[in-house]
Amino acid sequence: MTATVEEHAALVRALVEPVLPHETETVQLAEAAGRVLGGIVLSPVDLPRFRNSQMDGFAVRAADLPGPLPIVGEIPARPGSPAPLEPGTAVRIMTGAVVPDGADAVIPIEDTAVSDGRVSVLRPRAAGEYVRERGGDSRAGDELLPAGIRLSSRHLAALAAAGITAAPVRRRTRIAIITTGSELVPLGREPGPGQIVDANAVALHAAVRAAGAEVAFEARVTDDAAAFRIALDAATGAADLVLTSGGISMGEHEVVREVLGPLGGTIGHVAMQPGGPQATAAVDGVPVIAFPGNPVSTQLSFEVFVAPLLRSHAGLPAARREVRLLDEPLRSVPGKRQFLRGRAVGHERVALVSGPGSHLVAGLAASDLLLVVPEQTTELAKGDSVETIAL
Repeated sequence: MTATVEEHAALVRALVEPVLPHETETVQLAEAAGRVLGGIVLSPVDLPRFRNSQMDGFAVRAADLPGPLPIVGEIPARPGSPAPLEPGTAVRIMTGAVVPDGADAVIPIEDTAVSDGRVSVLRPRAAGEYVRERGGDSRAGDELLPAGIRLSSRHLAALAAAGITAAPVRRRTRIAIITTGSELVPLGREPGPGQIVDANAVALHAAVRAAGAEVAFEARVTDDAAAFRIALDAATGAADLVLTSGGISMGEHEVVREVLGPLGGTIGHVAMQPGGPQATAAVDGVPVIAFPGNPVSTQLSFEVFVAPLLRSHAGLPAARREVRLLDEPLRSVPGKRQFLRGRAVGHERVALVSGPGSHLVAGLAASDLLLVVPEQTTELAKGDSVETIAL
């Protein structure tokens, strides 16, 4: 039986969403960028921590203006508490410096005139101007950051300003990756006759991290069911979710199918190209999502079925979808949703890149969009609209 893309996506979602972690861990701020905040953070202090000057200028009492007022000192932005300001006087002050008790306004230097050690104010000014009051930004006990946001530099700056050195963040999803095939050799080893480099391991590792998860286990196994089962047991013990590539077609030596079938796995086809063969299972309570082994099929299967779930959990935006106009006509296989490779042309159009083959890794690398051609569509003309997904 062939499933639709939506049916298989629902099956994957039902398996994966319950195991996505929601417990938190505490990390130092240097490691917190890009993580999802696991709980509300309250400010332990007032921000600003003390009254300070917004400008370089003169600290004064507004009631003494416009002057002239004798300049009785200078307050730089450095540690310490200045002496109170006496009535009828002014003191030079720098941006960020403590505003002395008694002063209720800061006059920007460009709005003053200085002569013989006295300062006059050139335009009317009121109490409170250019004074940053203690707690004017946030009070101790106020919510500084809400739970569930993805931490960026501005959030980390607020935490640091409040003296917070570490933050509770949602634990990343731990992913195990198992690639299968006796023909595979690791990156860095020269393939012999009939061998290929294991590009899927590299691609899945990078894709998992880009989706906000982490790789907790990796293995490469030959077309041996016993070896795959050993790797699978190790993977389920180390990860929240297991991804595999290869071994689910209908031929011989399909080790993933051989192992997952007796364990109650669902192995079949999805009405899509590339990526028709797909399989799922739950082994010891851990979801196993099995992709076909051709490298383009593996990568697109991850993007279609798993990446959206991981990205949402990690607080990352969904892949951008938009409608563009075809730069050239295309034909499509009836009854299957085609995910063709394309490249953006300007702001509105898209051009096809390479062919539809599931082995064309260079063609996929040259693309920045997927063109989604519906199952019932067999051809589109130049200028027709087509949905695209950003890669």
